[in-house]
Parts: sequence; structure tokens; C-alpha cells
Amino acid sequence: MKKLKVFVMLTGFLTVIASANAQRNIAEATMMYDMEIKNGNGPQAGGAITGATTTIYLKGNNNRTEMTSTLGKEVTIYNSKTNNAVVLKEFSGQKLMITLTKDNWIAKQKMYSNIKFELTSETKSIGGYDTKKAIAKLPDGKTFEVYYTPELIPANKEYDPTFSTLPGLAIQYEIESGKMKFKYTLSKINYDAVQVSLFDFPVAGYRVMTYEENQNLKKGN
Repeated sequence: MKKLKVFVMLTGFLTVIASANAQRNIAEATMMYDMEIKNGNGPQAGGAITGATTTIYLKGNNNRTEMTSTLGKEVTIYNSKTNNAVVLKEFSGQKLMITLTKDNWIAKQKMYSNIKFELTSETKSIGGYDTKKAIAKLPDGKTFEVYYTPELIPANKEYDPTFSTLPGLAIQYEIESGKMKFKYTLSKINYDAVQVSLFDFPVAGYRVMTYEENQNLKKGN
């Protein structure tokens, strides 16, 4: 009986070790997501944003997110250590840089802060990844589905506040904004070194605006 007890304990210990070894901590990588825009009738008619992609660059506490489509490009650069960020918009020949303080960044991400994830037993194979389904519950009562893999763990949990408490990397998810739904699917991960210069804030070539000024402009003030 004593030998059996030791065997069971050893087997459990080895299982934990094997699980830990199966996980990969992502401290530096480039992640590419294909993006699909949907409305109430399916994929957006006319294909104005067909072929849009989102690329995320991670390097330590730095992250850069680029959304590129036929309409233009939007880049967000954030350093979670210094809490400084900028949003760069390039549309119709116009180039705008919006600067954000720590408080601005928190306000910008408020909608997706304090998300609670309900983990389910449902699984799905997506792009070669074995994923698990989770239901994200927003503070306002809205929900959305996300498929994630616990085998990949971002070292910088703040690279996307939406998934800061998700126990793994989001592989596929849909987020609703107004009447539109944005579906993201991971298409590739590159683990090569990421250039530090990608996280530098531009010093020229953009019309500079503060976050408050941009918010007032949206309100028509």
C-alpha cells in the first residue's frame, strides 16, 4: 500500500512537470491575426475591409499592434513599464499621432477591463492549435467567445488588457462594436528577435493630438 501511494504521488508530480514543460512562455514574438468584419447579414458587403490583418509585436514590456486594411493603417505602441502610449492613424493621406498618459490608457481600455472568463470544457482545433473555449463577460453584461491555447502564455499580460486574465493565448475571438463584429484568427507566430526600434515613438511627420483633444473631436466639441 505504501509503495502504491508513493507511485501515485510520483505519477502526479511527473504529470505536473510534463504539463509545465508543454507550456511556452512568450516574451518576444510577432503574432499575426487575420481579421474578418461582419454585420448582421454576415461578412461585410463590398469588402471594404476584406483582407485586414492585425500584427502584434511583443518584446519584454513593450508591445506594438498594427491593424492594416484597404482603408489605411492604425498602430498602437505601448510600454507597460513606463505606461506611455501612442496611437498612430494613417488614413486618406492623413497622419495623426494621439498621445496617451497612464490614465488615458486606463480610460481607453475601460470597456474591456475587469473581464471575467468562464472556462468551458469545449475544445476546437484552429490552425493547428488545440484550443479551449471561454466565455468573456464584460462589466456591462455583454459577452463574447474566445478560443485559447493554454500551451502559449504571454509573459506580458498587459499587451492586450482584454486577455490579461485569460489562462493562455487567444487564438480566435469575436468582439462586437456597434452593429459590427470583428473576428480575429491567429494565422502565424514568429519567435525571431523583434527590433527595438519598432517601439520608438515618431518624432516628426504626424499631426500630434492628446487623447483628450481626440475625445473632444469625436464628440464634436
